[in-house]
Amino acid sequence: MKLLLDTHIIFWALDDNPKLPEQARALIMDVSNDVYYSSASVWETTIKYMSKPDRIRLSGSKLSELCRKMGYQMLPITDRHVGALETLVFHGEYRVHNDPFDRIMIAQAKADGMKFVTHDSKIPFYNEPCVITI
Repeated sequence: MKLLLDTHIIFWALDDNPKLPEQARALIMDVSNDVYYSSASVWETTIKYMSKPDRIRLSGSKLSELCRKMGYQMLPITDRHVGALETLVFHGEYRVHNDPFDRIMIAQAKADGMKFVTHDSKIPFYNEPCVITI
């Protein structure tokens, strides 16, 4: 299975943080799975690091370096991923989740037949089979 990790899942995995749910840890450690990180996570981390360096410990470039060392593969954003944004389905009238980084990563996972692994409580508002909320 191809896994695309949400940014907070990446941070928890890199730190071996106890906040990382056991199910996520098992998926990441399963050698039959291919683990990816999005260029959107690098972008998001860079923005947050530049605006709040006292709260975010890694720059985007450092995050990317550590992901590569862990064997994670970079997934760049393509036109096809941007086009997939228009196809995202929500439960009912829920359109409360406006995080552009999460949206593009869900679109990437959907377009590329991946599973998006997250612990974000707002992600279940998406009615997308590519999302694994743990």
